[in-house]
This record gives sequence, structure tokens and C-alpha cells, in this order.
Amino acid sequence: MDLIYLDNAATTPIFPQVVEAMQETMILHFGNPSSIHAAGRAAKARVESARKYIAKELGVLPQEIIFTSGGTEGDNTVLQCAVHQLGIKHIISSPIEHHAVLHPLEHLEAQGLIKLYMVKILPNGLPDINDLERLLSEIPAQKLVSLMHVNNEVGSVLDIEIVGNLCQKHNALFHSDTVQSIGHFPLRLGELPIDFAVASAHKFHGPKGIGFIYVRKQTGLGALLLGGSQERGMRAGTEAVHNIVGMETALRLSYETMEADTAKLKELKAYCIHQLKEVLPGTVFNGACADMKHSTHTIVNARFAIDEKKAQLLAFHLDLQGICCSKGSACQSGSESGSHVLQTLLTPLENKSPSLRFSFSAHNTIAEVDTLVDILAKHANS
Repeated sequence: MDLIYLDNAATTPIFPQVVEAMQETMILHFGNPSSIHAAGRAAKARVESARKYIAKELGVLPQEIIFTSGGTEGDNTVLQCAVHQLGIKHIISSPIEHHAVLHPLEHLEAQGLIKLYMVKILPNGLPDINDLERLLSEIPAQKLVSLMHVNNEVGSVLDIEIVGNLCQKHNALFHSDTVQSIGHFPLRLGELPIDFAVASAHKFHGPKGIGFIYVRKQTGLGALLLGGSQERGMRAGTEAVHNIVGMETALRLSYETMEADTAKLKELKAYCIHQLKEVLPGTVFNGACADMKHSTHTIVNARFAIDEKKAQLLAFHLDLQGICCSKGSACQSGSESGSHVLQTLLTPLENKSPSLRFSFSAHNTIAEVDTLVDILAKHANS
């Protein structure tokens, strides 16, 4: 049975060219980048070449790109170091952030190191800008705002420029988890009012275990991991050269086809929404995911009007039919408490209906959507 993979917000299939580039790097550039001999210098050159390319695409300085193991480390580094090193005492976030942001913030608050404020969330899954401005105006100095660019469950897209300008107006630092947008949107971070951003390669067809942080120069942010002087002292540990090269290759390929891929994905998403409405009456779309203006082209989060018994077996039935999708974020798939995002956006009654997240890449097709909708309809009407 062929798999139909519709869980690209959890992870994406790796590009074959990325695998080739990583394999070549492991064979030819195996030296430690911190070594001063020829093998070390060759490895270091590959690391710095990748850094320069990523920085150029994002419109930032190479020294503002710090390689990490991925999104979770990146978010933790920014948030914890902002508190411990920059003296941040007040942080504004939202209840629908990824747990890589929420859990560190809850930990910092439990330790008595910060006062945590949650901005109100609108039904479309976006923060209430008026409430954000109110909080920023009332909270004293030493503050930071942490709001994700693209929500990983319902796909709502934050206006980074509006939020960043508000932060600058009220002398607050601005951190955004951009894990779901780097590689999918043509972000020029250097031209945006943002201080910290986080990316993870496996969200744009790169390898797992590698990502980066954008740290705007002169913010004063330091290291979370201490040891060697790698990454200009910002992140200790021998660089995974093959992963870094893989990430660079994946981002390069993503940018080369981004315009065409975006157009294709918008059509695919619109078709999926239309077919679900037509074939499964009563289907509702959570957050702003059916609003193409305010949501990403990669995510559809649908709530189905089917009876409770069938609802309990829905995800299991799709899995048996070779459909890979998610009940929420993959990070929460083993949780009995359900999606914290949907708990925030929906009423308890609405949450009793099953919701599924379908997330696309340019590899997906109209035929796959047709198969998905057909399987869902047969299960609902059986």
C-alpha cells in the first residue's frame, strides 16, 4: 500500500539532493571545523559557506546566524538567555504557542524569574493586537514578546511587521518561532523589526537535528550551551558539518522553487477545502485555515460532524488506509489532554467533534486529496 503523506507540518520528506550533499560532506569534509589542519579548515569552510548563503537569503549578517540542533533548542536558547543574561523580567506570549516556547516560559515563571502574560487570542487563531498593545503599554521595562509566525496546528499567519513595530514602540524585544515559515515564505528577517527568529531544517525537506537562530546584532544574547568556542561562542559543541550542509542545500532548493510551489499549494489547499465541504457536509475549519489571506498555504485543520464512535476510530482508520495526518501537532500526538491550541480556540462542545490536521508539501497531488476525501466519506457514511 502506497502512503499518502499529509503530515508535512510534523516533518517533511528529505530532498534526494540533500542526502547526496550530506553523504559527500561526510566522506570529503569529515574534519573537525575547530582543527587548524587542512581537513579542519576544509570542514570550517563548508560551515561558513552555508552560513553566508542562509544569511544572504534572509537579508541578515552571517554572524547573526547561529547553528543549533533545531527549533526546541533555538527557542530555549533565546528565552532562557534573554532572562538570565539580558535581565528580561516580563514576557508576553500566547496560549497557542508551540510547547518549545510555552514550557520554558512556564518553567521560568515557576522559578520566579519572570512574570508571564498571555495575550488574548481571536477565534481565527491570531493574537488580539489591541490587547497586545495594552499589555505592552502597562508592563514596565525589561520585557520581551514571543509570538510564532505561523501556527503549527491551524496555520494562522502573524503579521510580524505590525507586532515588531509595536515592540519597538514600547521598548520590548521580539522573538518569533518561525519554524513553520522559514523555507516556505520569502522572509527577509534583516528588513523586519524582529530580534530573534528560529528555524528547523526538517520542516523544509532538510535533515532532522539541525536548525539555526537569527540573533540580531548588539542584542547581547549569549550562549545556553557552554563548552568550546564554536559558533562565535554562542553555541558550544562540534558542528555537525553534514547536517549544516544538508540544511543549506534544502533551503537553497526551497527558495529556487518557492514561487511555483506556493502557487501549487494554494490551489491544492483550496481544492481540499472545497472537496471536504462538498463531500462531508458540516465540516468546519479551525482557526483561520480556510482564510487564504490569514493562513499558510500548507495547513488545513478540519473538524468533522460524525458520530462519537466513528470519531474515536477516525485517525486509526485513516492510518490503516495509508493516510498520514495528525490529530494535532505531532509533538502532542501521545498526549491524552488533546491539542492545547484547539482547547483555546474551540468551546468544550466543539472540541468533542474530531479535528484532523492535513499539511501539504509540493509533493502532494490532487489525486491524493481525492483519495483522502473518498476514504473520509466512506468512513463517515459506513
